[in-house]
Amino acid sequence: MDHKTHWETIYTEKQPNEVSWTQEKPSLSLQLIENANKSKLAKLIDIGGGESNLVDHLLMNGYENLSVLDISENALNRCKQRLGERNKNIEWIVTDITKFHANTKYDIWHDRAVFHFLTDPESIIFYKNNLVHALNNDGELIIGTFSNDGPKKCSGLEIKQYTEDTLTETFSPEFIPIEFQREDHHTPFGTVQNFVFGRFKKQI
Repeated sequence: MDHKTHWETIYTEKQPNEVSWTQEKPSLSLQLIENANKSKLAKLIDIGGGESNLVDHLLMNGYENLSVLDISENALNRCKQRLGERNKNIEWIVTDITKFHANTKYDIWHDRAVFHFLTDPESIIFYKNNLVHALNNDGELIIGTFSNDGPKKCSGLEIKQYTEDTLTETFSPEFIPIEFQREDHHTPFGTVQNFVFGRFKKQI
């Protein structure tokens, strides 16, 4: 089963309380986005946004130029349905992130729990090249992955764990780290997953 089929199946068969990544309020992501201190008119893209509640909170906080990208059309359709009329103000992008070719420049690139699914060097290079191309020169990368204290698999797929140092190494020299935070994510099943989040500034 390829990745797209895998995720389309997940978002057909499972509800938010049946998947481990669900967050009622993505507080750390929202905090890091605020820490970037960008205008509410800044262009922000949420990578792997699926049916995440992040976009709801960003709209409530006054952000106006939002894009949500996911490999699963089913996931995005669920999010659109939840938002109702508000979804018309959002750019929805259905694609594999390693094949994403942005037609605009973004000020903030947010990714919680997509990057760690890229386990081969080629996919990581594609991701980074697409990120560099899509982000403005003064843009910021906010990324959250499973840490070295987190799971080694998710949704039946292998993942790649990261630390503050390995994230820095992966995204240098184009990005310099600004801050890191760890988060224990409590899943709907009562388990705990440790994430490492980094906020980076583009320097080219």
